[in-house]
Amino acid sequence: MEFAKSLSGHDKDRYYLVVKEEDEFLFLVNGTTRPLEKAKKKNKRHVQLIKKLPAEIVKIIEAEQSNLNIKKAIKDYEKLINHSEEER
Repeated sequence: MEFAKSLSGHDKDRYYLVVKEEDEFLFLVNGTTRPLEKAKKKNKRHVQLIKKLPAEIVKIIEAEQSNLNIKKAIKDYEKLINHSEEER
């Protein structure tokens, strides 16, 4: 299970959950503008993969992979990241 941060395009700096990998492309969802039914196809070179996720984030997604849970997991992850940056 991985998150990805968009590095280019109109969605730059947004976080997504990687649901599928195909050759040079990733299929990304965020639960709102990109639900599970309508994954975004993005070139691997245009994203930064986030492989180490906090346990509480993984738990949310593993409970049930639904748009609501994906949205909550991304929101919680962004809060953790922002909180970490504020402490520096």
